[in-house]
Amino acid sequence: MRIGLYPGTFDPVTLGHIDIIRRACTLVDRLVIGVAINRDKGPLFSLEERVAMVEAETVQIARDTGCTIVTHPFENLLIDCARDVDASLIIRGLRAVADFEYEYQMVGMNRALDDSIETVFLMADAQHQAIASKLVKEICRLNGDVSRFVPHNVKGLLEARLHS
Repeated sequence: MRIGLYPGTFDPVTLGHIDIIRRACTLVDRLVIGVAINRDKGPLFSLEERVAMVEAETVQIARDTGCTIVTHPFENLLIDCARDVDASLIIRGLRAVADFEYEYQMVGMNRALDDSIETVFLMADAQHQAIASKLVKEICRLNGDVSRFVPHNVKGLLEARLHS
């Protein structure tokens, strides 16, 4: 069984994340979505809320693709998380050239820590390349329409959190 790990904070999950998840399911039998606890980023949503968002948005993808999708909160090193879930692949989404420099460094460090775990990059679909959770939160905070960037249910959660 080929197991992949797609890590992120998913604060909130965006259509870009959903695109990568759907496409990652064509590469693996089991996709573990690692929801990072990362307190340094000061997430808008709690860990439990982020896990629930990811789970709600991936049920249909699992049905459509036949891939088993599970969420796995983590706070340790990414490479240790990959070992914990028996992943042979780490899946990373790339939006722009700026992402590549950081990702390139991270791959090098992860390979130094465990060269048996490969990293695979998936380019975000062109319509999703500009989407970043940070920007989505800012647009919503300033009363902009985020419906083109996040699933409908996530839009409602964002608006409730930022405008209540």
